[in-house]
Amino acid sequence: MAIPDRELEHSSLSGLFTRDGITVEVQIYRFAGTADAWVLEVVDQEGSSTVWTESFFTDQAAHKAFLRAVEKDGMGQFLELGETLH
Repeated sequence: MAIPDRELEHSSLSGLFTRDGITVEVQIYRFAGTADAWVLEVVDQEGSSTVWTESFFTDQAAHKAFLRAVEKDGMGQFLELGETLH
C-alpha cells in the first residue's frame, strides 16, 4: 500500500546560514496541520544532508540544536559526502 505524499510545514527559522565562508540551508519542518515534532535537516552546497535523529517539540528548540552543533563542531561537519545522521 502506497503512502500518500503529505504537505510539509516549514518553520520561519528555516533558511540559509553562513559562517566561516560556508553556507548551508537549515530546514526545520513537520507535517502540515499536525502537532508532530519538528525535524532538523541541514543541506550543504552540494545537496548532501545531515538529519538529526531526534525530533524537537518546537522549531526554536530545533534551531538552538543547530546553533549548538555549529558552536561545538564548526561548519565543516556539514560538508561530508552523503547523508549523515546527527
